[in-house]
Amino acid sequence: MISFFSRYKFFAVVLLILSIIIISIIYQILKPTEVLPIFQPSKVNAELVDSTIQHVKKYHSISDFSLINQNGKTVTQEDYKGKIYVADFFFTTCQTICPIMTDNMVEVQNKLKNDSEIMLLSHTVTPEIDSVAQLKKYALKKGVDDTKWNLVTGEKKEIYKLARKSYLAVKSDGNGDEYDMIHTENFILVDKKKRIRGFYDGTDDIDIQQLLKDIEILKREN
Repeated sequence: MISFFSRYKFFAVVLLILSIIIISIIYQILKPTEVLPIFQPSKVNAELVDSTIQHVKKYHSISDFSLINQNGKTVTQEDYKGKIYVADFFFTTCQTICPIMTDNMVEVQNKLKNDSEIMLLSHTVTPEIDSVAQLKKYALKKGVDDTKWNLVTGEKKEIYKLARKSYLAVKSDGNGDEYDMIHTENFILVDKKKRIRGFYDGTDDIDIQQLLKDIEILKREN
C-alpha cells in the first residue's frame, strides 16, 4: 500500500495544484466585479442640492466651469478631461475643518503623485477673501503640487452654482444672500464622464482610505 502511494505521489501533487488553479480561475470568473454607484441629485441629502434639480434621477454630470487657480491660470473642464478627480469646497481662513481636509487632500495627493489619471480640485467658498495671491500663499504653506491640484476662485455666483447644482456638496446659509454658502467636509469623487461616484468625509481617516480604494476600483472600470 505504501509503495502504491509513493508511486503516485507526484501525480497526486500535480492534480492538487491543477485543482487549486482551476478553482481559483472559477472563483475569479464568478466573483462580481466591484462597481461604484453613480450619484444623482434625487438620492443626495436635499440640503446640499439646489431645489431646481432635486427631482433629477439620472444623467447628472458636472457642468462646465471657468475659474482661476493659485497661479492666476484659467482652469476649465478641459484641464480635467479624461481624468478622475477629487473635488472639495473650503476657504483659506477657516480654522475648523478646513485644515484637516487640506491635510487629508495632501495625503491623497502624495499617495497618487505618480498617477497621471488622477487630479484634485478645491474651490473656495469665500472668493471675496481668497484672491489668487491668498490661494498661492496657502498652497505653498500646505505643499500643494500645482501640476496635480488646483485651488480655484472666481465669481461667487459660479462657485455657488457648481457647489449646489453640480457637486451637490454645499448648504445654503439661508441668510437672505442668494449666493452665500456653508461648505461641508465632503470630498467628491468624479469619473472621466464627469459623474459623481462617491462622497467621503474629508476629515475622517477611514473615509480617506476608502476614497483611495474607490479610486482604484474606478480606474479598473475605466
